[in-house]
Amino acid sequence: MSDCPTVSAPDPVFLQPWHAQVFALTVSLNESGCFTWSDWVTRFSAVLAQHGVDRELDGGDDYFNAWLATLELILAEDGVAPALEVNRLRDDWERAYLETPHGAVVRLDTP
Repeated sequence: MSDCPTVSAPDPVFLQPWHAQVFALTVSLNESGCFTWSDWVTRFSAVLAQHGVDRELDGGDDYFNAWLATLELILAEDGVAPALEVNRLRDDWERAYLETPHGAVVRLDTP
């Protein structure tokens, strides 16, 4: 019998992979100078208030949907990713995802 203690895996920091991805993208864009962190905080707070998210958040989908909405807002307002282009790309991605057989790689055909 081993004297080694039982080690359990830590709880995940993010509940979903896309939460981590949108967080990392935001940090990367901030670090590259696309926006300041204080600007991010101001806009994110406004989006949370607009969405009526005034309760304590647990880092779930409601929080990261607001996070994503803020990122899209900043990029659209700064002309980096106009809303019409983002919506078109989102629609194209959804169409490609729905048309791809289960287990196959989703490919987005770009013009």
